[in-house]
Amino acid sequence: QVQLVESGGGLVQAGGSLRLSCVASRSIFSINVMGWYRQAPGKQREAVATITSSGNTNLVDSVKGRFTISRDNAKNTVYLQMNSLKPEDTAVYYCNAHTVFSGDSWGQGTQVTVSS
Repeated sequence: QVQLVESGGGLVQAGGSLRLSCVASRSIFSINVMGWYRQAPGKQREAVATITSSGNTNLVDSVKGRFTISRDNAKNTVYLQMNSLKPEDTAVYYCNAHTVFSGDSWGQGTQVTVSS
């Protein structure tokens, strides 16, 4: 297990940008997949973006071209750069770390609110 702390959420107008950060309590070098998930009120949690230990990324269709996920192994940090934000991006965003042997770890979440 690894402890994850998210930051960077907030209130932004539509079309604006935010960068979320997720700092891990230990090295993320060996973590197989790290990702960002979100959960809007009344909806299920969905995967937004993931990045593997080798740097391969995957984004949900609704954010392609607007969001970018990256990782800095030296800083034990994963980022989610969110541009051209839309009201439908409003949700609590969670950081996730997945390893084959230890399973999943989750952060406490950070609120992102996009006003129209």
